[in-house]
Amino acid sequence: MPGRSAGTGTAAPQGVRDTAFTGSRGAAERIFCREFDLPLAPKGTPFQKAVWAEMNKIPYGETRTYGQLAAAVGKPKASRAVGGACHCNPIVILQPCHRVVGSTGKLTGYAYGVEMKQYLLELEKQE
Repeated sequence: MPGRSAGTGTAAPQGVRDTAFTGSRGAAERIFCREFDLPLAPKGTPFQKAVWAEMNKIPYGETRTYGQLAAAVGKPKASRAVGGACHCNPIVILQPCHRVVGSTGKLTGYAYGVEMKQYLLELEKQE
């Protein structure tokens, strides 16, 4: 069914046209693997790289708060700066910034919209 990821029952966000997310049986599941073994060398500041390294440790299907990531990089009061680093993430799917949420668990900003962030998190929780 168009607009749904076949086999998951999770509705894709409105306006998503890429068949990686809609219309192709299992396409989203193939793209959103649990683990990647790729050499990553994104360009960023030392702080951004530290945040991205911690973000890469968030297990599939789990979330962490901006504050938790800030504490993990040794800057416990830098949750807003962590949000900025997430915003600058150059490889969104491989570095799972969609797994980073607000302090109350609320879904906050995401480069492709909060609806897409919710969709990705729901997709991961289905397994």
